Amino acid sequence: MEIIIHTKKQTLAADFREKVEKRLARLERFKVRIDRIELTVTHEQNPRQGKQAHRILITTYGAGPLVRAEAASYNDLSAFDDAAEAMELQLRKIHERSKDVKRV
Repeated sequence: MEIIIHTKKQTLAADFREKVEKRLARLERFKVRIDRIELTVTHEQNPRQGKQAHRILITTYGAGPLVRAEAASYNDLSAFDDAAEAMELQLRKIHERSKDVKRV
């Protein structure tokens, strides 16, 4: 699984990429095939957007369905955690729908 991080209008912390890779590696446990994950980090310069100044968009590409999750928060890590949690919920739903449940 390839992880690509795009940034707009900001620089990232040194350990941010390590935390992203560690958290997104957990997505491999689901039965959804993911070839590439693109993570877009945007920082809003408007001071009125202080509580939601950092926006994270996670998009998966692969043989399965296209899955997207977005979150905004006061810093990069909390926004990423919210978006990763939303991504896990979507992938879990797809994984559970793909199970073959035949009860006689």
